[in-house]
Amino acid sequence: MITIVQSPNPILNTVCEPCDFDDKSLRKLAKQMAKAMYKNDGCGIAAPQLGVAKRLVVVDCDQSESGEQDPIVLVNPVLVETQGDPVVEGEGCLSCPGISVPIARPPWARVRYFDLDGEEWEIEGDELLGRCLQHELDHLDGVTMFERCDPVARIQALRDYEAARAAGAKPGETSLDVRVR
Repeated sequence: MITIVQSPNPILNTVCEPCDFDDKSLRKLAKQMAKAMYKNDGCGIAAPQLGVAKRLVVVDCDQSESGEQDPIVLVNPVLVETQGDPVVEGEGCLSCPGISVPIARPPWARVRYFDLDGEEWEIEGDELLGRCLQHELDHLDGVTMFERCDPVARIQALRDYEAARAAGAKPGETSLDVRVR
């Protein structure tokens, strides 16, 4: 059974190692990641969220209402460029269920990566895809949403997260009526 690692597990604050293209387990890991992402209604997931400290990300921000799945696997991704004034929006995370945290990010991002065959690609996106790419690459550098938000929001987010955990929040849930004052 695939289990999503939840904060405060230390692997979520670990800088991940580059993937080796000779590693035959990468394809299996990418499939497990996609399965976990879809099962929990996510639009992105990073390997450390399954307990593996490798630079591997799976995203799919274009899931259609028909349920069509077309995951993009990013091996050893690097954030090349962001553009635009930062926009504050609520972000959820499969590893921090039950909450949404206000995080300021540039609205557009470009990422260079390799596919599972070792071919180099670039992906760029704005709005949800731009935010998702930045969020998932943060995971590869050991940065969670808690480190990305401003200090006041961080204190509230940590309180809300503890309350959400106590209430039994599951990955994929981005809000529970448990806000702590």
